[in-house]
Amino acid sequence: MIKSHIAFVALIIALLMASCDRKPAEKTVALHSSPLDMDAISDKLMEKISLQPGEKVFMIGVPGEFDSLIVFLGDKITSAGGVYLGTINVDTTSWPNSWNTDFVKSTKGKSKEELIKLLDGYDLGIMLPGASPSDAPYAAWQEVLNSGKGRSVHAHWAGANDLNGTSIPMDAEINAFYQRVILDSDYAAIGATQTSFEEALRKNGATITTPAGTNLSFKIGDRPVTKQDGDVSKAHTDKGRNLIDREIEFPAGAIRVAPIEETVGGTIVFPQAVWGDQNVEGLVITFKQGKITNIKATTGLDAVKAILAPGMEGYIFRELGVGFNPLLAITENNQRILHYGYGSGIVRLSLGNNAELGGIVGGDFGRITLFKDATLKTGSDVWIKDGKLLE
Repeated sequence: MIKSHIAFVALIIALLMASCDRKPAEKTVALHSSPLDMDAISDKLMEKISLQPGEKVFMIGVPGEFDSLIVFLGDKITSAGGVYLGTINVDTTSWPNSWNTDFVKSTKGKSKEELIKLLDGYDLGIMLPGASPSDAPYAAWQEVLNSGKGRSVHAHWAGANDLNGTSIPMDAEINAFYQRVILDSDYAAIGATQTSFEEALRKNGATITTPAGTNLSFKIGDRPVTKQDGDVSKAHTDKGRNLIDREIEFPAGAIRVAPIEETVGGTIVFPQAVWGDQNVEGLVITFKQGKITNIKATTGLDAVKAILAPGMEGYIFRELGVGFNPLLAITENNQRILHYGYGSGIVRLSLGNNAELGGIVGGDFGRITLFKDATLKTGSDVWIKDGKLLE
């Protein structure tokens, strides 16, 4: 099963911006370089977790990264009546003395399969910055979540690119940006907008167009729609229908859905990108009833065909993702794409395995393309115009 991050290594950014006819719903964030306020961040996380007395909680982290957050969260979990079990090192081989608990010692050297059995039955896992689904403890907890048990905070503290698509290393300024987004997001407003969008999407399906020529449409029927609105409460996650409904990400903002595969039709015009080790330009993929009927490119066509070959006989369209957090939007004061396109107005179209979303596309392939100039309609209603979420 493809995990939440596997496609992000293939992150490609569509690079056209245009004006919109109506006033966009956007809000800027003042950046600063002061140290992070782990006390405030832990307060916000505890607020969104809504911990119940007696719930058993563990964390997964990397020693030396966000250690003070572990201290604050551990104390607040205990004060709230929860049972703090300890923090697992991502590699389970060693850990700082301050992390040493009986629970942590029981994880030493355990395989993913052994960790699944160990973690099964616990209530909450907090995935700290630096932890990844490629780490055995994290992968094990995802298997527990996928079985319909537990819930998770996923500190999704990464994912910054400039407007040319170049990855930006995390620094004090971006850390401060993410802190502000976590602390200041209007979670209720994000959730309300996402709910309205889901209703419109279910009723009318979606059509996505871009100035470069993308024109794609599909329907979602009764497919699960994951709304990353920051609600980690048990009451909320117990309504989840798939893995990612139980894995709540911070910063919040995206809505994700796997369309009904056979309804996908039209074309995606991709920006220049590297597929495998080949530069690809002028790539256009055409779908009919969910299957690829044509692939053309001015450069690198053979490389694309080779990569897509395993899925050519079946379905390969993965998901629609739409950003709804105005604090992560591209604005005059933020000329970057942050947090994997969770900012309002950014549209993600991706190919590959969508099992974690409730779809039927299998395999190990995954590729995301982010468009910041797209127009998205549900029926005649325009939600995003030229990369701007409309009021």
